[in-house]
Amino acid sequence: MTVYRQSLAGSTFTFDGLVEVMAKATPPRSGDRLAGCAAESDAERAAAAWALADLPLQTFLDEQVVPYEDDEVTRLICDAHDADAFGAVSHLTVGGLRDHLLTVAAESGSAETLRALAPGLTPEMVAATSKIMRNQDLIAVAKAAVVTSAFRTTIGLPGTMATRLQPNHPTDDPHGIAAATLDGLLMGSGDAVIGVNPATDSPSATADLLYLLDEIRQRFEIPVQSCVLSHVTTTVGLIEKGVTVDLVFQSIAGTEGANRSFGVTVPMLLEANEAGKSLHRGTVGDNVMYLETGQGSALSAGAHLGAGGKPVDQQTLETRAYGLARALDPLLVNTVVGFIGPEYLYDGKQIVRAGLEDHFCGKLLGLPMGVDVCYTNHAEADQDDMDTLLTLLGAAGAAFVIAVPGADDVMLGYQSLSFHDALYVRQVLGLKPAPEFEAWMHRLGMTDDAGRVLPVDASTSPLRALAAPA
Repeated sequence: MTVYRQSLAGSTFTFDGLVEVMAKATPPRSGDRLAGCAAESDAERAAAAWALADLPLQTFLDEQVVPYEDDEVTRLICDAHDADAFGAVSHLTVGGLRDHLLTVAAESGSAETLRALAPGLTPEMVAATSKIMRNQDLIAVAKAAVVTSAFRTTIGLPGTMATRLQPNHPTDDPHGIAAATLDGLLMGSGDAVIGVNPATDSPSATADLLYLLDEIRQRFEIPVQSCVLSHVTTTVGLIEKGVTVDLVFQSIAGTEGANRSFGVTVPMLLEANEAGKSLHRGTVGDNVMYLETGQGSALSAGAHLGAGGKPVDQQTLETRAYGLARALDPLLVNTVVGFIGPEYLYDGKQIVRAGLEDHFCGKLLGLPMGVDVCYTNHAEADQDDMDTLLTLLGAAGAAFVIAVPGADDVMLGYQSLSFHDALYVRQVLGLKPAPEFEAWMHRLGMTDDAGRVLPVDASTSPLRALAAPA
């Protein structure tokens, strides 16, 4: 294991291996302090960042953060690495890659260059680079990277920001879910997915919700995909029984052990992707996976240790989850950035930084990346912090965000974005919904010729049947 040293202001700092220098270089966050791998001072963090910036990118191919022989996610990342694509930057250091990315982002044709580069980058290379970037750097490069996916709507096109309409209900009451869906549709939400977190993982309850959402889609001819966020095994079982499934959902993480805590393996996820594609329900594309991640998931599962038994920082582990995600060719990937709690991201500053890091890393690796801009009520954060992150993600070209009625998820018990917040960011930054969904709204008289959402009385809308008594 290589020992890294860096002198700074008359002091020499020593870092025992790649895992430690990566962790110590990470911007402050409570999860790394909880894991015992955070820098002890600003000086140590600066020294680690300096040492990290000077590391050749080849280091990440020679020295694994999580050993190859111990972890199937590492094996997937290494075995899928594209040496030819890596050739364009193989001579660079981490700092050199940062400079290269910023140069590319400022040039014409940047989207094509970054798209070609993505298969040659490992998650650890990307995570390392993000650690030495300012927020504006993360935004500039993410904006230049264009990643699209499609099912019934096209996600990630430049100048668009889609939304997941999240009509959760504490008892999965169909009327409550339908009313929340009506609320979101009338305000232009749902073009990424209408996705329900079920109160239980019962196959019969999941099937009932899938039929409900599909009936709404067909009755009103809405070009949108639906999803009930049950465990992947539940969804695959329903596919085998002929239930109407659009997207296959699963939470994933960056280590084999963390994924095992979710009850999944890499082969299981690959098989689920094939099962979803076999239905051929998409109209403009066949990306069928919906994947969620979040910094801190591996630590919360006790599956965060890497080479030498050292704790790996949570942002590097999060980025490794994106390495798994891109093998599944997903329609949607989002980080639930503040959902796990202040033990992992303490306050608004840490949540904003993590959201920008996650979005940058996922997009640079070639994913249609979204963010659940959210926090729990015991975190040192509020809606002003969420407004800041939402606006920055809009500037960075995020594929989608999640919106719930009133920004308060009454089933999961956390604070997210409201449908009004999505309207705000689209208006201020000149963003539009997915084109297929935008055309549907205009056809129903829900938008004007400029694409602005009109104030529609629910009682006169063609969608009013959604609010009818059960």
